[in-house]
Amino acid sequence: MLKTDAYRIVIRPVLTEKGSWEHENRGLYRFEVDESANKIEIARAVESLFDVKVGKVRTIIRFGKVRRRGAAWSRTPTRKIALVTLA
Repeated sequence: MLKTDAYRIVIRPVLTEKGSWEHENRGLYRFEVDESANKIEIARAVESLFDVKVGKVRTIIRFGKVRRRGAAWSRTPTRKIALVTLA
């Protein structure tokens, strides 16, 4: 897989308190990924970007929240999060 394709699939790491705890205690890494990417594509992209062997990939779709500012309503973007376990 080319690096440009991998960067299209893996958008950015998700750095949160919960993610840090999962990394320390369970060995999980969280990435925001493209919504159309499947688990096999995500695993190949992470392997090519970081030169590691991926053991398991789980995905979560986080729907956007409804926000209100004055009389206007809007919705934050929906995101797909991948939980990657290394082999």
